[in-house]
Amino acid sequence: MKDVLPAQSAEQRSAGPTRRQFLIAGPALGAALATPLLPAQAQTGPSERWCATWGSAPAGPPPSASMQSYTGQTLRLVARASIGGSRVRIRVSNEMGSTPLRIGRATIALRTGGASIASPRQLSFGGVASITIPAGAPALSDPVDLAVPAQADLAVSLYLPGTVQATTIHDAALQTNYVSTAGDYTSTIALPVSRSISSWPFLTEIDVDAPAPAIVVLGDSITDGARSTMNANRRWPDYLARRLQSSLGAAGRIGVVNRGISANLLLNDYSTALLAGRDTLERFDRDVLATAGVRYLIALIGINDISYSPGSSPIPVAELIAGWRQVIARARTREIKVIGATLPPFEGFVYYTAAREAVRRAANNWIRASGEFDAVFDVEAVLRNPANPTRILPAYDSGDHLHPNDAGYLAMANGVPLAPFVSGSTTSEMG
Repeated sequence: MKDVLPAQSAEQRSAGPTRRQFLIAGPALGAALATPLLPAQAQTGPSERWCATWGSAPAGPPPSASMQSYTGQTLRLVARASIGGSRVRIRVSNEMGSTPLRIGRATIALRTGGASIASPRQLSFGGVASITIPAGAPALSDPVDLAVPAQADLAVSLYLPGTVQATTIHDAALQTNYVSTAGDYTSTIALPVSRSISSWPFLTEIDVDAPAPAIVVLGDSITDGARSTMNANRRWPDYLARRLQSSLGAAGRIGVVNRGISANLLLNDYSTALLAGRDTLERFDRDVLATAGVRYLIALIGINDISYSPGSSPIPVAELIAGWRQVIARARTREIKVIGATLPPFEGFVYYTAAREAVRRAANNWIRASGEFDAVFDVEAVLRNPANPTRILPAYDSGDHLHPNDAGYLAMANGVPLAPFVSGSTTSEMG
């Protein structure tokens, strides 16, 4: 969720969403097949288990005026692993594209600093070094040996022959990534940098071989880390990953995957603001169910549905509840525990009105009292100012009266109940 809803006039905002979706699109398409020569070592053994150690949520395509284009260049994309492993694979996406995406070569390595790496490992797709991913599809690489420590910086390098437009992209990476001069530099230790970017084109997941569960954190700009420090991994899911490991020891080896998208909504999306992503119910299969090893879901979503609905007659809370019930029901088809998060205080924010505040309070009352979630993460209680509960605590306020600063994101991570992630906990212990 951004400070201002992209590409909408005041008149459009007052009209509110034109549709609210409760049905889903079909499951994400399978990985594209490549052509001959399958080396035996490229295939995943039947007993190998995978857990996502990092992820982003794809969105797009961007408006033509801001579309990034690459011609015969190499992207070097930096991602912070939550947990470690000895083998890795990646997921790349052309799901928002309308034409095939050609990846000429790909590697993964540990980053040593800036755009430099150590010991790159070449990736393949079905045993072949290059792949053409059809429009609307993702692709999984073959696994490769690489010792990945927990909290390591990884660098995925993608060589893009020809001219490629970044139609599938996570816009607000809060991480500096790199574009090379012309050429395939996927295995080059020090990338010759042409320019830097602050987005993640095409890369949507990194998995490690681990018999470990993953938490998917589904949300909007607060989960995306808006207004946190650039290049510092201070989003609240980043802090949560570190807290799990420091507080739970071996039991805290849990992958944390951030599927937040700034400006995202639970029930609606906008054709004029596709970088805000498809609505949560539409993207649920792709961003939650397709995540390797997912066993837990934290859902912090809905404040934009309230903020972007008409100020004097906002969205009824019953519609939000129906959407959350769909999230719960669909997660439980895969035996995923769902932690519901209350919506943060936002008085003073540009979209605050008394009517919207009444919906937010009613929504939080239901999240806490309904008993329909497996546990509750009380974000409001963590962030609110005790002297004025409809406002965020000044020490946690980034300045816009909705998004936390680094200290607020740390407080959020410290407020997540850990009982759901400890084996043997009962539902009554998790509330």
